[in-house]
Amino acid sequence: MGSSIYGVSSSHISLFLFFSFLSLSTAALPQNPSGKSSPSGQINSNSVLVALLDSHYTELAELVEKALLLQTLEEAVGKHNITIFAPRNEALERQLDPEFKRFLLEPGNLKSLQTLLMFHIIPKRVGSHQWPDPKTGPVKHNTLCNDHIRLTSQSTGKKAVDSAELVRPDDVIRPDGVIHGIQQLLIPRSVIEDFNRRRNLRSITAVLPEGAPEVDPRTHRLKKPAPVPVGAPPVLPIYEAMAPGPSLAPAPAPGPGGPRHHFDGESQVKDFIQTLLHYGGYNEMADILVNLTSLATEMGRLVSEGYVITVLAPNDEAMAKLTTDQLSEPGAPEQIIYYHIIPEYQTEESMYNAVRRFGKVKYDTLRLPHKVVAQEADGSVKFGHGEGSAYLFDPDIYTDGRISVQGIDGVLFPEEETQTVKKPAAVKVASKPRREDEKNGNLELDSGNSISGMELVLGVII
Repeated sequence: MGSSIYGVSSSHISLFLFFSFLSLSTAALPQNPSGKSSPSGQINSNSVLVALLDSHYTELAELVEKALLLQTLEEAVGKHNITIFAPRNEALERQLDPEFKRFLLEPGNLKSLQTLLMFHIIPKRVGSHQWPDPKTGPVKHNTLCNDHIRLTSQSTGKKAVDSAELVRPDDVIRPDGVIHGIQQLLIPRSVIEDFNRRRNLRSITAVLPEGAPEVDPRTHRLKKPAPVPVGAPPVLPIYEAMAPGPSLAPAPAPGPGGPRHHFDGESQVKDFIQTLLHYGGYNEMADILVNLTSLATEMGRLVSEGYVITVLAPNDEAMAKLTTDQLSEPGAPEQIIYYHIIPEYQTEESMYNAVRRFGKVKYDTLRLPHKVVAQEADGSVKFGHGEGSAYLFDPDIYTDGRISVQGIDGVLFPEEETQTVKKPAAVKVASKPRREDEKNGNLELDSGNSISGMELVLGVII
């Protein structure tokens, strides 16, 4: 989960710094003997929340941070003692079903992740000596997610929480709570139902990209018209709406929102940019879309008109490798982003199934006429060629049926992109006879020289 530095996750470091800041901010305040948070909402350095950074439960602490639950837990600690049932790191790293783990970490399933984590916390202090006797049977306790768990004991002395055995009773004891280590993750029924519903509804069909239909440049009409179902995206390629010219853009497709029944593309673009920021590691991409270019506005307008797009978003580490020369050219940021936008709606699953079934697959991009090549590699999807390739690193960061955002670990450039740096050399060669011809009063041009070439030469001479 996340990048690591010398074996320590960057999320762990950020969470440690967060709690360290809170600890330092409360050092100068009077200590609260009860260990609860002060009226100002600050957490005591001896809090059970700070104890979550214990090495046994770093995976759980990272999930709590990803689920944006820190403020909720601060409020819970401020009201009463809490008891946390913490699964071992091994249970979250290796023993958890990969498909279910991926479901929990998808931004669209944030509520399910929050429910699962709060299912491990009860708003009261329960020590190991308070476990029920085997003769009395199980005892129910309400959790922070308004569900309940059962504490049971066996005649052999083993204690359990639902189906998870208590392996480290009273592992961490603090004035405002206690942490018990358990053998495995506790999964509430509601989260299982959400996971099964998502898995059953997910399409597993590979989508072979067909590219943009042919358009007659004179009439701007399709050469081979195809029937379009009601509510579907327009048949014209997405870049037709962006191309300047006397013709009007295609009529917008009907949509569910807005007074005129159009798609609210601006809100959808804002949502996916906010998702990039909350997901972490894609701040540079969001900054280019919002501050350095007008692409966010253009994308919002296109989505409002019924178009669909897939954004291949390079992470911050990849964007940091771009040189000043690559970004200083006029329009360079736009051209880079255009090559990372596919005018089709593709998910990680559809692209992976496509490359597995069809081998190399070429996707159209908004940087005409360049295409981006995808193929299977190391159990994932790899885009681009050779050293300039990038892997699908963070799948399905954002998917809403219109916009799909897929995180990649590199910045892509067209392989066949030609560099126009050799023009000055041609000017120098042609400049010698020009000067002689001018001296002799001869203004005739060779048949092979173009007008633009002559203008360049005269510009150099002047």
